Amino acid sequence: MTLEGTLEADVSTADGGPRPGDVAFAFTVTNASSEPVELQFSDMCKAEFVVRDGDREVWRFTEGRMFAQMLSREALAPGESSTYEAEWERPRPGAYTATAELRAQEASCEAHTSLAVPE
Repeated sequence: MTLEGTLEADVSTADGGPRPGDVAFAFTVTNASSEPVELQFSDMCKAEFVVRDGDREVWRFTEGRMFAQMLSREALAPGESSTYEAEWERPRPGAYTATAELRAQEASCEAHTSLAVPE
């Protein structure tokens, strides 16, 4: 099984959304193999997002949140993708590195991106 991931971070601007400066993450996981892949999840959180300032963790999507404990499956045909999203509200200005990681039971995939939150 070969999964490839990409992570995009979109910092909203004054005309881009209800709260300027919020960061919207989109983690896209693609089945890069020639066989179908079935992803199995143990709860409703299918991806973890973590933001770091150097070595210091400054935000984690799952921190302080609860997710329904519900087994689910998602099938990806060869070449097919699935996108998981998260939003980081009211971040402090600065330069950061974000990581997204798939939370499937027997599959792994992660992606990284850099982002800057303006003052």
